[in-house]
Amino acid sequence: MKTVKKEEAGIITSLDGTRTITVEEFDRLFDEGSDEVDQFVDWTQARVVSPKMTRSTKVNVDFPAWVVSALDREAGRIGVARQALIKLWIVERLERPRET
Repeated sequence: MKTVKKEEAGIITSLDGTRTITVEEFDRLFDEGSDEVDQFVDWTQARVVSPKMTRSTKVNVDFPAWVVSALDREAGRIGVARQALIKLWIVERLERPRET
């Protein structure tokens, strides 16, 4: 899902490129139910999360240090936590159509 355009960690740019706000400001607007978030979210790409996706099971995975460093750089670049980035990438991969 394409939600926001981020040019640097912690800053969100509107879809038309005319406005920037901090991630914290976006969260506040979203939590308040403000229509202003529409400037930053491409709702045509939104999808409903099924209940089965909301239950979680803890999994421990060991990564080489260089992988963790690369994950941290990418997470910082797009302004999300490492865990959120890993979850996003795994879900994206699992949702791809399978090649037979």
